[in-house]
Amino acid sequence: MSVAFAGNSATGSSREAGPLRVMIVDDSVVIRGLISRWIGAEHDMEVAASLRTGLEAVNQLERINPDVAVLDIEMPELDGISALPQLLTKKRDLVIIMASTLTRRNAEVSFKALSLGAADYIPKPESTRETSAADVFHHDLIQKIRHLGARLRRKPAVVSPPLAPASPAARAPAVVRPAAPASAPAVHAPSSGSLTTRPFSSQAPKVLLIGSSTGGPQALMALVTELGSVIDRVPVLITQHMPPTFTTILAEHLARSSRRPAAEAVDGEPVKPGRIYLAPGGKHMRVVRSGAEAAIALDDGPAVNFCKPAVDPLFTSAIDIWHGNILSVILTGMGSDGMRGGKDIVAAGGSVIAQDEASSVVWGMPGAAANAGICAAILPLNQIGAKVNRLFAGDRS
Repeated sequence: MSVAFAGNSATGSSREAGPLRVMIVDDSVVIRGLISRWIGAEHDMEVAASLRTGLEAVNQLERINPDVAVLDIEMPELDGISALPQLLTKKRDLVIIMASTLTRRNAEVSFKALSLGAADYIPKPESTRETSAADVFHHDLIQKIRHLGARLRRKPAVVSPPLAPASPAARAPAVVRPAAPASAPAVHAPSSGSLTTRPFSSQAPKVLLIGSSTGGPQALMALVTELGSVIDRVPVLITQHMPPTFTTILAEHLARSSRRPAAEAVDGEPVKPGRIYLAPGGKHMRVVRSGAEAAIALDDGPAVNFCKPAVDPLFTSAIDIWHGNILSVILTGMGSDGMRGGKDIVAAGGSVIAQDEASSVVWGMPGAAANAGICAAILPLNQIGAKVNRLFAGDRS
């Protein structure tokens, strides 16, 4: 599936110094006002335009020349999914973030938007009067604009202080959340080609674990198409930072792409070869021992790394079941989730593969693992599937 970074702009380069120019397209005057105020409070971005319909955005794109567009799905005259390809035809490097409420239809449309070139999506709260939900939406949106815009401009992003986690009952599940401390700006990681790697484990892997976030749906669907024989032989467990409803749709897409059973994991179900288990939105997925076999354990505990579901709980829990016979893959995403769990896997005798910087939408999670020195390989997305297949076939190099 494509992303919106390839190619040169038809309206001129967006990669110039100065604040990121953000175009807000939403038929709700309340949402437009909120986003405008949030962006106006940031030093590194500005509101380029605030528009009511997709038609206005298409007609005024050349004049506005934004770097990033926040595009609502449901609008009069021209909806977001119809406006998306027209906007990218006029400006191929425009970063488009789809915004929608958490309905099945909107989740399906958001996945279609990713296939058409949208860079990412963000769930809007049902009501902005609910403070915790509005705060989560605020923080996630600003982070997505900043990190995706930084990728566009090929320069480091400055990370905003993370939100203090709200109570589990009050929080809407966050899609992504950076884990950098408030006092330290993000440091641009060295090129993945210059990083050192460690040898792969000599132990044969008995399970495949995958963690991903921003850009993950596209990466996951590309990867699972190449893993048929692996899925047949071992269980595949995936944590993707994503809210409820969206994970339901993602599981259906993974089943179609892999031609293997794939579904949101169910608490207590046995973990068997031949299936893909996806952490459901809003729940952490762990693996526990149930008699002589492994089973899924879901919990509604606090966010981990400001994410729920988070990758680290899955990675760490798997060690008690499979010890060092684990192969884990960390794909594109913001923050550092998966790095600590990856360290634990390596300490137990397992192996970690990270997606490289050039093929990642955001090189946060895989970059954190790579810079921690825990990876046995740092590979482009289109090489990871073949490497995984070789490792499960007995290659240890």
